[in-house]
Amino acid sequence: MAPILTAAVGRIMQRLLSLLPLAAALAAVGCSSTYYGAMEKLGFAKRDILVDRVDETRQAQAEAKEQFASALERFVAVTNADAGDLQEKYDALNREFTRSESRAKEVHDRIAAVEDVAEALFKEWKAELGQYTNASLRNESQRQLEATRRNYDALIRVMRRAADRMEPVLSSFRDQVLFLKHNLNARALATLDTTRQTLEADISRLIADMEASIREAEAFIRGLRSSG
Repeated sequence: MAPILTAAVGRIMQRLLSLLPLAAALAAVGCSSTYYGAMEKLGFAKRDILVDRVDETRQAQAEAKEQFASALERFVAVTNADAGDLQEKYDALNREFTRSESRAKEVHDRIAAVEDVAEALFKEWKAELGQYTNASLRNESQRQLEATRRNYDALIRVMRRAADRMEPVLSSFRDQVLFLKHNLNARALATLDTTRQTLEADISRLIADMEASIREAEAFIRGLRSSG
């Protein structure tokens, strides 16, 4: 029986793997409803996808937090650089800025993916309330829906606040990198030094917001899993 069972499991896995590229392609072209339908056929409900995407956003924010902290360290190093080290320090700083931009974009993309599946889930959940014949069960499901929606609204509000905090930091960082690019001299260093404290404060607030968002995401995931 074991070889037969193994072969059956193998065929099922091959079938699942053959469908995954289709699901990914559907997601890539933005056909959300078709994508979610395909994923449900694979055994992944919208609730599961929401949990996964919130977790992916949490990870993206944690990586962005570390990246912005690293970029600040590099910025401070540049302000303390000797003139002879300036070109090398600038190159390193520019790399940190580029990485920061990339991390920020990933966070925004992850949040958009969370919002997409969350709205699909809540729309489906609300529509299904009308299918109940048992009033007690319908009321309980509605209560769960409302509680989950409140928790989600709190989560996405914190996520957006942290994401929005990245933009002014990136703008200030970009200005300094561009100025330094064409002014590798003592005057440029003096200009950077005057903005260092402001940038340090902005990044400190950003990191605090990121950490708050990460905690909120972890709590949301725990709540959704326990209610599930």
